[in-house]
Amino acid sequence: MSGNLFGYMPHGNIHEDKKIAKTTVIRRVLRQEKRYLPLIILSLLLAVSSVVFTLLVPIRIGNAIDLITEGVFDRALVNRLVFAALFALLAALSQYGMNLINNHVVYHTVREIRNTAFSRLQRFPLSYIDSHPQGDLVSRLTADTEQFADGLLMGFTQLFTGIVTIIGTLLFMFSMNVSIALIVVLLTPLSLFVARYIAGHTYDMFRLQSMERGEQVALVDEMMTNEKTVKAYGKEEDVIRRFDEINTRLQSSSLRALFFSSLTNPSTRFVNNIVYALVACVGAIAVFSGNSAIFGALSIGVLSAFLSYANQYMKPFNEITSVVTELQNAIVCAARVFEVIDDQTFETETDEPAKLPAIEGAVELKDVDFSYDKTKELIRHLNVSVRPGMKVAIVGPTGCGKTTLINLLMRFYETDAGKILLDGQETDRFRLNDVRSAYGMVLQDTWLFAGTIRENILFGKPDATDEEIRAAAMESHAHSFIRRLPNGYDTYIGEDGEMLSQGQKQLLCITRLMLNKPPMLILDEATSSIDTRTEMRIQSAFHALMEGKTTFIVAHRLSTIRDADLILVMRDGSIIEQGTHETLMEQNGFYAQLYRSA
Repeated sequence: MSGNLFGYMPHGNIHEDKKIAKTTVIRRVLRQEKRYLPLIILSLLLAVSSVVFTLLVPIRIGNAIDLITEGVFDRALVNRLVFAALFALLAALSQYGMNLINNHVVYHTVREIRNTAFSRLQRFPLSYIDSHPQGDLVSRLTADTEQFADGLLMGFTQLFTGIVTIIGTLLFMFSMNVSIALIVVLLTPLSLFVARYIAGHTYDMFRLQSMERGEQVALVDEMMTNEKTVKAYGKEEDVIRRFDEINTRLQSSSLRALFFSSLTNPSTRFVNNIVYALVACVGAIAVFSGNSAIFGALSIGVLSAFLSYANQYMKPFNEITSVVTELQNAIVCAARVFEVIDDQTFETETDEPAKLPAIEGAVELKDVDFSYDKTKELIRHLNVSVRPGMKVAIVGPTGCGKTTLINLLMRFYETDAGKILLDGQETDRFRLNDVRSAYGMVLQDTWLFAGTIRENILFGKPDATDEEIRAAAMESHAHSFIRRLPNGYDTYIGEDGEMLSQGQKQLLCITRLMLNKPPMLILDEATSSIDTRTEMRIQSAFHALMEGKTTFIVAHRLSTIRDADLILVMRDGSIIEQGTHETLMEQNGFYAQLYRSA
């Protein structure tokens, strides 16, 4: 990763080459809804009943107005008003039921998509996470899925009722007066043309807005994670300037998207008001001219109902155009989530990976090539052979490939060429989880999650008993500080164990290893943050744990690996020397220089 600050990736869409077509996204969302087809049909039926009852109200009100103009104030007037109120109540209940169903369908759909995306992320190798801004990935799983849910919900709720309302009001208007209904229908395409033109130009604007928002979240996430480093180097102003630059771009893209999308409603309302005014004028002429040849006979009550229908007929066009704008945004957000789900670049599993059998611990690397950046060579033609039970130390200057070798053994990254064998069989034939479970790893960098001490220790072996946990903590010498905590093993610690010292955090990570007791071990300066006295005790426990197990030790302090069975000396991605401490010192080569300068 490259960039000005903490490897932050520069402006641009991280999936630009994998953009998903809008029609593809729509078809995919529709396929996702197939399982909810019965509920969607029920929602449509409720939408129809809601519209029908709503359209029956103006007829009853119109009849009541005609009776009032005729001076009739009897039971017939009361009946019409009662029926109007009843229809309004039934319409409200139907709308309520439809909204309940739509909420159920939408949020279950979004939950499934979010679960799929998160599950996909969990299965991607580290190379995927390392090559993508984490904040942008967080934005896709949170903000984008929420935007998608809002757009989809609006689409279900307002699109259903809108379409049914348009069809229903047309039928009612044509049944009342064909000539005036034709005026409404002939002017409708003008409103649709305006809405389509604006909506067609907002998709790319909303896509740019989502990209800028993802970039902003990525920066905030990275800066908050590295807050101490920012302050230590006095980079606050640089970070603020970087954020301000992204925020300005986000403001510009958001304003453009919202401005053009907001033109839809007033533009269509303008057309609708023209339609309403024409209906009112023509209807008034028809009422006062009696029974004209063109417009026929029209009463005041019928005109009142007709105006209500004309208003209801045009109202869905306003709502649908707003829905179209929201759907544009929802489709963009859905596409960003699907890009994560569909990414095949980092597939690592074979079609049918085999289960790893019980292993003895023989490890062999044959002519392995690897580099993070394919334009720059790192490891070339690496060959290593380790017998079961050997204690192997890996030493060398910074950047020589020590940690990279561990990453390849654990299959955090896949080799560019060559083979890695475990007990004589290629590791890529086996399931990733099986290969990784074969190693127990403690790194210099600790990782703890928000939860209790007990939950953090159980991370590698969830079914362990309290006795096993306590025994592991005793072995790692963590028990003494754990029992002094307010609630012992049930003490809650924040993210990354924020209430613990670095040494205590490392002791908990070592406790995980002691609890799991894997067949092979990887130790990368596992005791670097622990005081000398405790380190001596843990080294003793490690010696007992390593007995008979293949162990790889990434060593920075060469004095700690003098008893290693094999020392691999790396430089520039290659093993330049190997042997025991004594034989390497006798050779008086690069290792001897490192040891004497330590």
